[in-house]
Amino acid sequence: MNDSATAYRVLARKYRPSTFAELIGHDAMVRTLSNAFATDRIAHAFILTGVRGVGKTTTARILARGLNCIGPDGAGGPTIAPCGVCANCRQIADDRYTDVVEMDAASRTGVDDIRELTEGLLYRKPDLGRYRVYIIDEVHMLSRNAFSALLKTLEEPPPHAKFVFATTEIQKVPLTVLSRCQRFSLRRVPVELLVEHYRRIVEAEAVEAEPAALALIARAADGSVRDGLSLLDQAIALTDGRITEEAARSMLGIADRGSVLDLLESVLRGDAADALDRMDCLYRDGADPLIVLQDLLNLSHFLTRLKLTPEAGVGDPIAEGDRKRACPLAEKLTLPVLARVWQMLLKGLEEVQAAPSPIQAAEMVLVRLAYVADLPIPAELVRSLTTSLPRGGAAVAEEPAANRASGTEPSPPPEPLGAVAPSSTAVGSLAAAARVDPDELTDPSPTSSVEHDPMPQSFAEVVALFDKRREAVIRSHLREHVHLIAFEPGRIEFRPADGAPSNLANRISQMLGEWTGERWLVARSEAAPGEPTLREQEERCSSDLRNEVVRHPLVQAVLETFPGATIAAVRERFASTEPGPDEARPGSEAEDEPIMEEDEI
Repeated sequence: MNDSATAYRVLARKYRPSTFAELIGHDAMVRTLSNAFATDRIAHAFILTGVRGVGKTTTARILARGLNCIGPDGAGGPTIAPCGVCANCRQIADDRYTDVVEMDAASRTGVDDIRELTEGLLYRKPDLGRYRVYIIDEVHMLSRNAFSALLKTLEEPPPHAKFVFATTEIQKVPLTVLSRCQRFSLRRVPVELLVEHYRRIVEAEAVEAEPAALALIARAADGSVRDGLSLLDQAIALTDGRITEEAARSMLGIADRGSVLDLLESVLRGDAADALDRMDCLYRDGADPLIVLQDLLNLSHFLTRLKLTPEAGVGDPIAEGDRKRACPLAEKLTLPVLARVWQMLLKGLEEVQAAPSPIQAAEMVLVRLAYVADLPIPAELVRSLTTSLPRGGAAVAEEPAANRASGTEPSPPPEPLGAVAPSSTAVGSLAAAARVDPDELTDPSPTSSVEHDPMPQSFAEVVALFDKRREAVIRSHLREHVHLIAFEPGRIEFRPADGAPSNLANRISQMLGEWTGERWLVARSEAAPGEPTLREQEERCSSDLRNEVVRHPLVQAVLETFPGATIAAVRERFASTEPGPDEARPGSEAEDEPIMEEDEI
């Protein structure tokens, strides 16, 4: 077997940083650790979090080397820049250093594994270096009991112990562990830094690579240095020494950027046939339909950014090449159209991922986009319908036709739900004498509470008070099972509906007395049917309002324009109670009119 083949190491291992100076994209963490080493304020536990391939384990190993480096002369101390030549540095680099213990929490998750670690830590001092460093990768995989077994040692470790944890799912690590560690969040490495890093590597490997090809690989890496190096390794093997943009696109399954722009322009022109032809060509050339839609989604986002900030994309090695063609397109399109394209592509991505045939699903998405390309946006459609109506037809709240024909006075606005004026029967004798059950008539004494709620002035305020006091069960009964006969502050008479508990009156009286500090006489009665329940009143008002909106000319025009459309919701908006000098006064036609918005149809 060829010795050179067996000795080959992938780029991700060959070019793994050995010092903090070689790390890219984590300047804040390097600066913090440098100051900590310089001032001898080194924490006993660190936790590193971030997506895969950003350097968590690499940082942990550099920390271990820095803590145990003794320098070329053997007299050095902890340093942020390990020498790499002393015995400790070399053994750590070769994974032969007994005082650096790496543990994979994904395979050793139990409490016994942690107990073995902590017991060895308490009774065993470093063999070769000054610190025993424990590196636990994927620490979030530890069980709850394992975390609990680690807490005490993590809070008060021996002076020779250091812990470095790494995780991609920081939210799964208990707060009790996080509070005992210094946390560093390693962010995704920017594309421009990755491109420069990969350029240095291909130069060291004596490989030619087009800048556009490196930019594609860096973008596909999604901020992960290791992912990008794996792709670069694959590209070198594919091209045999010269990485071209076309080869990189073919390897990644990415369509040519210009072709994707052509496809987007065809869709936005409403040319479905041309869009399908272009998609078919991309598919035959090896482009993944899902990635094509993702590219279209990225382009729609880029066009939106250009629409808002013309300097968008400056400095981005990929976006810079699109600016020349994208800027004129962004000027022609409106933000509502771009937002509609974004939403439809976003929905289309889900369909392509779930469809048995991704290419067919992608083509259907393109057909829908092309179909709506020349349709007006909802705001324009509503405005056009409004202007086509007769003068005065835009007012949504109109007096019913029966009232207008008869010439009667407009009906006054309805009273708030539950605000029922005392009737003549309510002013009479409290018992309604023989008709009221004496057991249901209560007369509690005022409570001695220091602070009381204000006295409710309506039945609706009584319900609101139970809601404020979080008495949800009784509040529900008041809304659904109480037909109010009479109300005045301190006195309630009602007819119970089916489902109301037998002791409802007693409970209402007792609680209101405690909360308000006043006596409340609450009686059940079958003397009169009473008002509809609050729920029935709300449902009736909602139904009346909906029927009123359906009769409006604007709504009828919209429903006729869009066959099959329905009214999803109706919300009511009221005028200010204190209008200005130029605003409608109370009693005018503009007051208390329900306003209908575009998104409600």
